[in-house]
Amino acid sequence: MSAATEVAPVQQRGHATAAVWRAVSGWLGLLFQILLRIVRGTPSSWAQLLSFVGLRHPLLPVAAQAQPEVAFVQLPSEAPADTSPPPLRRLTVVLDLDETLVCAYESSSLPATLRTQAVEARLHCFDMECASPEKDAEGRQRVNRVTVFERPGLHEFLQRTSEFADLVLFTAGLEGYAKPLVDRIDAHNRFIRRLYRPSTVTTEYREHVKDLSCLSKDFRRIVLVDNNPYSFLLQPLNGIPCITFSAGQPVDDQVC
Repeated sequence: MSAATEVAPVQQRGHATAAVWRAVSGWLGLLFQILLRIVRGTPSSWAQLLSFVGLRHPLLPVAAQAQPEVAFVQLPSEAPADTSPPPLRRLTVVLDLDETLVCAYESSSLPATLRTQAVEARLHCFDMECASPEKDAEGRQRVNRVTVFERPGLHEFLQRTSEFADLVLFTAGLEGYAKPLVDRIDAHNRFIRRLYRPSTVTTEYREHVKDLSCLSKDFRRIVLVDNNPYSFLLQPLNGIPCITFSAGQPVDDQVC
């Protein structure tokens, strides 16, 4: 067999092998194009697959790169409501009248030495007329003339206390006597309410007891200032006792 005859089959086999590789390369190129189109449509999953087999994101178009998912939290449209506790309700301070804020004497029976002593001590006093519960022989209402001494610091006490508390006057005196007296000492109307003898109650132990339930059912923000301890019989924990005031004690300002 000649050399030319032996070379021919080898060339034929080389041409066949090249044809096969060209066909395989063509199919691989087609397959890659198909995969690339799929990746462009669904970038996240296929990009992960290609990354797994060794291809990195820079080989892919920008649109094909997987983007991290970001979770957004809905922010409140309004500021949170104020959760601070509500402000405390104002105190109610209930004040007795006679021998607590003032002391009063019938002018005709007031000893001159007592009046002089009080005036020299610069105790403020005034004279006034008030209706008496008694009537004369002809059935007319009697009028009494009284001298009233104010406890030292009275007006300053009322002014300052009214800034943080509601003031209520509660006296066992009759309205005909107490009303014109309170009109004199409360020219600025700092008392929001006035209660007289008919508002007191009678118990088995004492008459003219002051029942604070007629003013409030909540006893946590109410107190009664009185020189008479029997006034506290129904609500003893709400009572604030003070020393009895008289013209013979012109410097006593304990209640104020």
